[in-house]
Amino acid sequence: MRILVQKFGGSSLTTADCRNRAIRHIERALTEGYSLVVVVSAMGRKGEPYATDTLLELVSSNGNSLPKRETDMLLHTGEIISASVLVSMLNQRGIESIILTGGQANIVTTDDYSNAQILSIDGTRIKRELEGGKVVVVPGFQGRTEDWEITTLGRGGSDTTATALGVALEAEMVDIFTDVEGIMTADPRLVADAKPLDTVTYTEICNMAHLGAKVIHPRAVEIAMQTNVPIRVRSTFSDDPGTLVTSINELNDPHHHVRDRLVVGIAHVANITQIKVFAKDGQYDTQLQVFKAMANHGISVDFINVNPRGVAYTVHDQMADKATAILTAMDYEPVVMPHCAKVSVIGAGIAGVPGVMAQIVEALTKEDIQILQSADSHTTIWVLVPEADMAKAVRALHQQFKLHLSR
Repeated sequence: MRILVQKFGGSSLTTADCRNRAIRHIERALTEGYSLVVVVSAMGRKGEPYATDTLLELVSSNGNSLPKRETDMLLHTGEIISASVLVSMLNQRGIESIILTGGQANIVTTDDYSNAQILSIDGTRIKRELEGGKVVVVPGFQGRTEDWEITTLGRGGSDTTATALGVALEAEMVDIFTDVEGIMTADPRLVADAKPLDTVTYTEICNMAHLGAKVIHPRAVEIAMQTNVPIRVRSTFSDDPGTLVTSINELNDPHHHVRDRLVVGIAHVANITQIKVFAKDGQYDTQLQVFKAMANHGISVDFINVNPRGVAYTVHDQMADKATAILTAMDYEPVVMPHCAKVSVIGAGIAGVPGVMAQIVEALTKEDIQILQSADSHTTIWVLVPEADMAKAVRALHQQFKLHLSR
């Protein structure tokens, strides 16, 4: 049995026309001989009646006192509505289909309501329905505890559902359908000549997703990477194959045409505040004290540079005042720079190649963009810049690495 998992996001299900386009992809997969599992998100986005954010607003305007357990019970209904509408349309077209909720599909999770982690999936029920010739539609973003309590998986949960099912069912492929053509070299809202990529590695897209690209959730990619289940990120509104996400070994297969590329994309995150803390005279545990204080107050830190004189790190803008107050109460005098942005250059080809940082500095210097801080890994180099220069920085780096010529 050749199993394919297709996932359709909320923007792919908003209108009847969108849903009809999704069904055409389903019909095409069936004619290609696949047994099909379809994962759906809640229909639409904030403001539309069945969107997750709309359901949350309904609660907040009516007491705003719903416990997390009951909130998960509410939120999982959005995906069930999508599944019900889609199954009705499929059955009308003579395509026999069935809904299995996360619990009925035996997606077992932790009891961390609103952000549950998948513990196991027993695919027996799904495979039985597939063997009976049915399309199995699974509402994404949800599961159950071992005690059969309803849980949700947090943001990006439908992507996670799709790839986890792909792994559990040993699917040939997981298709993530969205409203863009695939994974782009940069945000097309900032870079007019951004290009869709034919292929990327799991590591590259994980980094892109963690660092601001919003096409697919990184947790979903990390799950697929465990057993090398390929992912295609595709547009619901096109027949284009989209972007293939797979392992570096698969990309090096002689059957694949691979370019020796240094960089695959530029990502960005805005609304960041830089904080610098300098050690007091004779104090050698500044780093420990600062980071323990941030952790004890639930403040997530990023972009960390540690040196004997102190530390530099970033927090989200909305946490900056709280972090500053904590440090001041500890008798530090933090230097705070709000409204920054992290711009990242990503590519598996970066590792061990001299001159990449020189190219980054050259591109930004030409545009008179100040680099406030930098860091790197094997596949990514980050720079912190003033937020006012973020778009200019993304465009400059996209041009510097000739990503407008990518594919």
